[in-house]
Amino acid sequence: MDHWLKSAALSVALTILIHPVLAQQKPAGPPSSTPVKTALVTRETLNVEVPAIGTLRADETVVVRPEIAGRVAIIHFKEGQTVRQGDPLITLDREEYQAQLASSAAQLALEESSFRRLQDLERKKLTSQQNIDEARARLDAARAQQQLNQVRLDKTVIRAPFDGTVGLRQVSPGAYVKIGDDIANLESLGSMKLDFRAPETYLARLTVGQNLAVRVDAWPDQAFAGTVYAIEPGIDEDTRTVLLRARLPNKSGQLRPGLFARVSLVLERRENALVVPEQAIVPVGQKTFVYRVVEGKAAMTPVTLGLRRPGKVEIVEGVNAGDEVVTDGQLKIRDGAAVTVMPPSGNQPANKG
Repeated sequence: MDHWLKSAALSVALTILIHPVLAQQKPAGPPSSTPVKTALVTRETLNVEVPAIGTLRADETVVVRPEIAGRVAIIHFKEGQTVRQGDPLITLDREEYQAQLASSAAQLALEESSFRRLQDLERKKLTSQQNIDEARARLDAARAQQQLNQVRLDKTVIRAPFDGTVGLRQVSPGAYVKIGDDIANLESLGSMKLDFRAPETYLARLTVGQNLAVRVDAWPDQAFAGTVYAIEPGIDEDTRTVLLRARLPNKSGQLRPGLFARVSLVLERRENALVVPEQAIVPVGQKTFVYRVVEGKAAMTPVTLGLRRPGKVEIVEGVNAGDEVVTDGQLKIRDGAAVTVMPPSGNQPANKG
């Protein structure tokens, strides 16, 4: 009897212990979905670019120097002033050259008179042909001397050879300058030239007319557009690079000669390229995949990558425009797993495929 009571009590105790566990168990149902974030495959225009470095140069530049010696009589410009082509910059003392011109004019008049008299004598058969020839030679020499003295007098006024900005002057009024002495720099800044080099491997793809973008340290947040207009025909034997020259508009005057430039040369424009955020790419071994969201499930899709840009990647093959790809949560899902698309930050509606 005691044995039976002990067995019944043990059975009741086990039933009490097991019953709550059985009560909590539910029949197996479908697997729960995993929350993920997604983005749409979009079409964009991408550029195939070659990075390079270069140096900016003035469109035209010259050091103003006298072609004759003389004393500086007048300085017509102010340092940093913009001048037009033909404007006078420096006038040298003209008295000596005016005197030389007057002397040559008098000599020319004398030679012309002598030549006319000999012509009269020749008509009367009173002089020889040799005398006529010698007189004509002296007359030509006198004319040439007068022209030379006129040119020297004109060179006492040094004029701007093109529109530009004058730099800091190196002479003062009253200074004596010799032939070739530096007076000031004159630079045309309306547009700039850019010299840069590209590796020889790109030679077949380099053409005149290609566009480029330039950044300089002086204006780090601004890109300046330009166009290649000349390519050096030869390759540098030391660096195995080809020299290119581009022109950049500079209406604002921000760019200056000598600035170091970072160049992005556009070799090709790809219109309507398929682009996804780089977070969507899932590398597996030597292959790459993305997870597309198709009817609420993740579809692991192999893709071929193209160009890379900060924050985004071109997909050459594997997806279509408008496809919805997972950008956050890939580690929690597998091919065919149910997913729930979470709304993006800012409480905006989620992307729909």
